[in-house]
Amino acid sequence: MRSPTQSVWVAERQDGNDRKVVGVLVLHHHPKALRIYSLAVLPQCQGLGVGHSLMEHAREVGRKTDRAALTLEVDERDTKLVEWYKWHGFRVEKQMEDYYAMGWGALRMRHTLLSPAVKKPPSEDESPSMGIRNLIVMDDPGLWKLDIDSVEIVSAKDYLSEQKYQDIKSARIFNLCKSYRYQSFGYYVSLLAAARDHRPIPSVTTIEDFRCQTIMQSITYDIDELIQKILSRQGDNRKEATLHIYFGHTVDPRMRKLGHELYRLFEAPLMRVHFAFMKKWLVQQIVPLAMKAVPAEDIPHIPELARMYFSRKRFHSIQLKQYSYDLAILVDPEEKCPPSCPRALRHFKKAAEKLNFCVEFVGKDDFSRIGEFDGLFIRETTAVDHHTYRFARKAYAEGLVVIDDPWSILRCANKVYLNERLEQSRVPSPKTWTLYKESVRDMHLDWVTYPLVLKQPDSAFSKGVVKVHNEVELHTELNRLFKISDLLIAQEFVPSEFDWRIGVLDCVPLFACKYYMAKDHWQIVNWNSRSARHHYGDFKTLKIEDVPAKVIETAVKAASLIGDGLYGVDLKQHGEKVSVIEVNDNPNIDGGVEDLVLKDEIYLRIMKSFQHRIEVARNIPNLPAFPLINKLSKHSYLNGYHMMVAEGAEAVKTALDARVRHR
Repeated sequence: MRSPTQSVWVAERQDGNDRKVVGVLVLHHHPKALRIYSLAVLPQCQGLGVGHSLMEHAREVGRKTDRAALTLEVDERDTKLVEWYKWHGFRVEKQMEDYYAMGWGALRMRHTLLSPAVKKPPSEDESPSMGIRNLIVMDDPGLWKLDIDSVEIVSAKDYLSEQKYQDIKSARIFNLCKSYRYQSFGYYVSLLAAARDHRPIPSVTTIEDFRCQTIMQSITYDIDELIQKILSRQGDNRKEATLHIYFGHTVDPRMRKLGHELYRLFEAPLMRVHFAFMKKWLVQQIVPLAMKAVPAEDIPHIPELARMYFSRKRFHSIQLKQYSYDLAILVDPEEKCPPSCPRALRHFKKAAEKLNFCVEFVGKDDFSRIGEFDGLFIRETTAVDHHTYRFARKAYAEGLVVIDDPWSILRCANKVYLNERLEQSRVPSPKTWTLYKESVRDMHLDWVTYPLVLKQPDSAFSKGVVKVHNEVELHTELNRLFKISDLLIAQEFVPSEFDWRIGVLDCVPLFACKYYMAKDHWQIVNWNSRSARHHYGDFKTLKIEDVPAKVIETAVKAASLIGDGLYGVDLKQHGEKVSVIEVNDNPNIDGGVEDLVLKDEIYLRIMKSFQHRIEVARNIPNLPAFPLINKLSKHSYLNGYHMMVAEGAEAVKTALDARVRHR
C-alpha cells in the first residue's frame, strides 16, 4: 500500500449506515504506462456499473499523470471479459502462451490515452529549455549559496515529501546529505530517486560499494597504472595520501585526471579518497562528503568546480523520440577478436530498434552511466579479473537485465568449476583431472595417456591451452603454467575433424555450427600461424533440426547448469558418443557465420529475450509468500492472488491445494 510504484483504489457502496467495498482497482505505475494489475468486482454487484467506474478512474489517473497508455493481461479463454475490455477501448497487443500456467495463456491488451500524433504543450517541468532538471539535495540548503541557472537546491525533507518533486519526469539528483548510512535521509534520497526514475548521484549501489574495501580495490583495478604514475610523482617517501574530489574535479591540477577517473568509477558529488603505500599505492578508503566535512581551504573553489561540471552539454540533452526501453551494448572497438563483428552489431541494433529499444554502444569509460539503462548486452570478451565482469556486477546490482550476467561469467570463466558441475550432473565429457600445484610435484604420472591437453582454468578462444605428447613436455608445461595458476585442468585428447558449437538462449537451442580445425592444427584457432588466413578453420552452419538430437540434448543440459542466459556449448562427437568440451558465456555471433541459417531472426530472438526479461522485471510485483509457493509457478501464484481479491482466502487455499496435488 505504501509502494511509490503502485496505487490501490476501492469502490464503495452505501449499505444502510455502513459503507461496503464492492470493487478494487490495483494500478502499477511505469514511466510511460499504467498497468491495470487487478480489477475486481463482487459477484453480487456486477452489472451495476462498478467496473465501468473503476475503468474510468484508471483513465483519469493515467491522463493526470501523463501516461501514454493503459495496459493489462487477461485470460484468453474468458471471451466475455476480453470483449468487455475491447468495448472500453483496449486492443489485443500480444498473445502470451503459458502465462498463468502450462497450457493457460493470456492476452496483453493496450488502450492508448495520448495520441502520438497530437503533441500537448510542454509543462514547466518538461519545457525544452529546461531539459533534464538538476537538483542538489541537502539536509540544510542554507549552508551553501550556489547561483547556477540549471541547478536547484532543495532540502532532503522537501524532496522526499513534496508532490511537485515526485511528479518530475526527468531529473538528476545530486545527493549532498550529511550521511548515507542505511535508512538515513541520505540513503532514502538515493533510494526514492531511483524509484521515481530520477538519476541519483550517488546511487544506492555506489553507496554500498563505499562500504567494502575489496569492491573498491577491485573496481579501481582498471586505473591502477594511473594511480601509481600520479602518486609516485609526488617525489617524497610518504606512506599515505588523500585526494578530495568535487563534482569530478580536484583543486590541485596535477591530480585532475586521477580525480576524473575516480569520479567515473564512484559517482558522488563530493568525496575523499585515502591511499596507502604497501609495496605500491592502494585505495584504502573512499568516503562521500557532506559540505560540513569539506576542508575550509577548498570551500571557495567548489562553486566554480560545480559550474564547470553543470556547464557540460550532456546535462541538457533531450531524447526526442520516446522509446520503451534503453539498451546499452558494451563493445571495445580496439578488440582484435570480439564476439561480434561490426556487421553483427549493426544487426543487433536494427533488431532492437524494431522492438522500440533505444540502443547505445558504450565502452569501458561509461561505467558510471550503467544505471541510465534498462538492459546491458556485453559484446566484448569477458573475464572475471576484467572491467566486463565489473560492468555485469554493477548492472545486475542496479536492477538491469544483463547478458552476460555476472554469475555466468564467473562459472564459464573457470574450467575447474565447469568440470565439477559436469561431473556432478553426469553430463558426458572427456576424462578430466584437476591438478594442484603442490600435489603434482610428488605425484606419479603413470596414469597419463598421451597426447594430453592442459588448460588454464580461465582459458578462452584456444589461448592458455596446450597439448603435450610425452612426460618431458608435460613437466615443462606444468612448470610454466603453475606460475600462472595454482590449479590446472588436464584432459584426455579427443581427436576430431570439427567441434560442434550449439548456441543456447533461455535454455533453448538458438544456432548450430560445425567449427573445423585450423589448417595443420589440432584446434579450431591457431594463434601461432604466420598467415592470418589460417588462424581459423572452416565452418558450417546448420538448421537445429539437422543436428543429431543427442548433440542438442547434451548441449542444452550443459548450458542449463550455468543459467538461462546466452551460451555457446562446444562438443565432440564420435559415432553415437557425444561429450561436452566446455560451455562459454558471450559466444561468437558474427555476420556470415552463426547467422547464416536464421539471418535477421537470430538477432531478433536475442532482443526479444531482453524485451521479455525487462517486461517481467517491471511487471511481476513483490507479493507475500504462501507456504506453498515453492510448489507453484509464479503465474499460478499470481492467479491465486487475483482469486483472493475477488473470492476470498478460503477459495484461494482450496484452489492452490488442488493445483499442488495436480502438479
